[in-house]
Amino acid sequence: MRSDAGNFMSVQFAALSENESFARVVVASFVSRLDPTMEELNDLKTVVSEAVTNCIIHGYDSNPEGVVSISASIENETIYMTIEDKGKGIEDLELAKQPLYTSKPELERSGMGFTIMESFMDEFEVTSEPGRGTSISMKKTIVSKKALYN
Repeated sequence: MRSDAGNFMSVQFAALSENESFARVVVASFVSRLDPTMEELNDLKTVVSEAVTNCIIHGYDSNPEGVVSISASIENETIYMTIEDKGKGIEDLELAKQPLYTSKPELERSGMGFTIMESFMDEFEVTSEPGRGTSISMKKTIVSKKALYN
């Protein structure tokens, strides 16, 4: 889903929960040149939080030795983003994508992460292989604020 043209960035960081806010800021800063609305920016930040949290909690079982990767590119008014881990992967991807399903009920997880990501983005795809990790690819076209006021 990633574009090969235009502006791009890539970042990796330790699978620590405190790095979730770092990931949100990185993506928000990167997309800022598109002048997103507050709603679009909040949607992107929420999606990043959900994906990064999934990598940390589910992919690595909160093991800080894991590495979370984010790559993104911008082409015209569209951001393409991939967030991935090399953790344990998802055994049953279709089950994991069901609203309210969680593999960690003891952590009081809502099981809405994939549903939120899918509803906030224009395109959303999850690939996962047990023992090899999970990759979440997303696309969102930013509506120009100028177009909103004309």
